[in-house]
Amino acid sequence: MQWTRELMRWYSLHKRNFPWREDKNPYKIWLSEIIMQQTRVAQGLPYYQAFVDRYPRVEDLAAAPEDEVLKLWQGLGYYSRARNLHATAKHIVQEYNGVFPDTFKGLLSLKGVGDYTASAIGSISYNLPEAVVDGNVYRFLSRYFGMDTPIDSSGAHKIFKAKATELMDKKRPGDFNQALMEFGALQCTPKATDCQTCPFSSQCVAHQQAKVEQFPVKLKKGKVKDRYFNFLVCTTPNDALLLEKREEKGIWQNLWQFPLVEGTSLLDSNQLKKEAAFQNTVGETSYTLTLVNKKPIKHLLSHQRLWIRFWQLEGAYFQGNSIPKKDIHAYAVPVPLAQYIKGHF
Repeated sequence: MQWTRELMRWYSLHKRNFPWREDKNPYKIWLSEIIMQQTRVAQGLPYYQAFVDRYPRVEDLAAAPEDEVLKLWQGLGYYSRARNLHATAKHIVQEYNGVFPDTFKGLLSLKGVGDYTASAIGSISYNLPEAVVDGNVYRFLSRYFGMDTPIDSSGAHKIFKAKATELMDKKRPGDFNQALMEFGALQCTPKATDCQTCPFSSQCVAHQQAKVEQFPVKLKKGKVKDRYFNFLVCTTPNDALLLEKREEKGIWQNLWQFPLVEGTSLLDSNQLKKEAAFQNTVGETSYTLTLVNKKPIKHLLSHQRLWIRFWQLEGAYFQGNSIPKKDIHAYAVPVPLAQYIKGHF
């Protein structure tokens, strides 16, 4: 149809050169899609290159220690993606002899691979006619067709995928999917949209009705939860630091951190000392306690707002796992801790 031909023509003129577009290797497509989720291309590209350099094949990634993978991932956030990436690499090597499934159902069975990622790998690597739906696709299609279904509602994905499938160039599904996403990323952008140079503006419902900024439609955002973290930077006389692995499920799982005392609000030193987590770390030893940052560091996550303070403690003995201070940079830690470590060690 004319709409599809116009999109493909636009893509041929504006297609960006990315390393994962150099071939149709499913490993590289998968790696790029996982890294680029929730991440701007400019930020994700160096991570993609670092992973390909360190692990050129899925077998190399599968054989790597998880701590090494998390360290390489450090700074990208959403660490469950890295854990799933590593687990899936192992699964592909063990169950598929290092070869990615070539069916949509098989791709969907992989840990951390949802409809979007399976559609991207399937269409680009195996020419499967599965349409991708991401934020760029939601935005472009909702504006052009005036689709007012809230994109974060339960039935939105099915509706938008059906529309994208209807428009798809079935002979070139991979190129079509990339063109659709590229158009949303470069032309039909979230803000400051350049409708004057858009080849679709004459038929775009949102443009014609002067409602571009009102699409895509979203439901009200959920409430953001505030959490108050106090990290205890404990130094022993032999120049060692206490460090623990965050093993419980949730944010930063399997990353390393200084001993943590979480409060229900900001704590002063007297309140901090009364917390069980503080007492379990300090034990019976004598110590000095110093608040490093009076103003808490605000760290935003998708549905959480963290207020972080660092407390320096020096004493003869602390309860917990210690490491030589000189080794601290080798551990995979959350971004706020990485920034603290960079400035203090």
